[in-house]
Amino acid sequence: MHSDKPKVLNLLAGKPLLTHVYETAMKIEHREIYIVYGCRGDQVKNTLKTSKVCWVKQEEQLGTGHAVQQVLPNIPKSDDILILNGDIPLISEVSLIKLVKAAADSGFSLLTAYFDEPYGYGRIVRDGDDNVTAIVEEKDATVEQQNICEVNAGFMVISAEILNLWIDSLKNKNKQNEYYLTDMVEIAVKNNIKVSPILAESAIEVQGINTRSQLSEVERYYQIIQAHHLMDKGVGIIDPSRFDLRGDLEIGLDNEIDINVVLEGKLKLGNNNTIAPNCVIKDTIIGNNVKIFANSVIENSIIGNDCRIGPFTRIRPDSVLDDHVHVGNFVEIKKSSLGKKTKANHLSYIGDTEVGSCTNIGAGTITCNYDGANKHKTKIGDNVFVGSDVQLIAPVKIEDDSTIAAGSTITKDVDANSLAISRTEQKSVPSWERPKKK
Repeated sequence: MHSDKPKVLNLLAGKPLLTHVYETAMKIEHREIYIVYGCRGDQVKNTLKTSKVCWVKQEEQLGTGHAVQQVLPNIPKSDDILILNGDIPLISEVSLIKLVKAAADSGFSLLTAYFDEPYGYGRIVRDGDDNVTAIVEEKDATVEQQNICEVNAGFMVISAEILNLWIDSLKNKNKQNEYYLTDMVEIAVKNNIKVSPILAESAIEVQGINTRSQLSEVERYYQIIQAHHLMDKGVGIIDPSRFDLRGDLEIGLDNEIDINVVLEGKLKLGNNNTIAPNCVIKDTIIGNNVKIFANSVIENSIIGNDCRIGPFTRIRPDSVLDDHVHVGNFVEIKKSSLGKKTKANHLSYIGDTEVGSCTNIGAGTITCNYDGANKHKTKIGDNVFVGSDVQLIAPVKIEDDSTIAAGSTITKDVDANSLAISRTEQKSVPSWERPKKK
């Protein structure tokens, strides 16, 4: 992957590959989940520190068989062990349930898949009666075996009793000098244990991630699947190939999402909303009948009903827009609340501010909330008119029904029903000669 972080921490749809596998594993009935970690393992533990798992360190990376061997002392011999790979993120619950059921009788089941181009995968070897007899890793396969299209998908269920009996029989006499867990198949067959093969629900769900290219392919497939699930629920998505959901979305009816929209974190959208192209929305609640115009960014905020946002609006965390609020182009809002029917349509910054209802924020208005060391609050009441190019120097309070004249710098509180104006007298200098370049 050409990365300083462990491969399983590369992101798919905003979550580490390993998190995808862990979340699917959690859906399977189990007693305990173990994660075997090695190289840069502290990064892995820190990323999944809230997960309900037992961590087992593999001091030396001597192969998959060696990895499983580190866990065995912790597992009762009466257990069946479902073994998963952390770099195969799309594995489905359906395939895993089939795999678990198949192992109920023989104690050994194996997930397989068919690839037209099986490069890099271990091949499934069968006998004349179509029974699985071995898995041969590609680097150790003969030319004939390399032509086999059925591959090891990387998931198996083995009884702890079988593993304890024969895992010490694994040898590292192969081109990678590793102890392959896949060699357990041949050992089991030689000891008259039937290996039950289960075909994966789809080839893509067992796609391993070893390169950036493979990661991008799986990302796009995953996003298309999410888009189709949403469309099946009635969401309008203009182009599924240009849609990204990187989190959890709760969504109502008659929503329309245009191209290149990125939805992140935990989101809730009501009914009849429109999201134009190139918007990024993260950890946000949006009401009904909201129009979000192109190139807008909204993060960790609450948007009421019938609001209009954008284009080119940025709403930063901890902001709340009440119903019928209009926030226009090149307006930035941070940690502020805007009351019903309030408008800030052009080129303004509103930070650490409480704005009442039916208030107009003129173009170029800035709430100067930072004094170089601390942040201060601005309070603007109901039905206030703030003219263009106004600076409100916090802390300051603008009472209801007041007017701030354009071009003013306000440093003191403004009373209700009053006009505040702060401008120097305009002067004209006759016969003014403009400076010339030397």
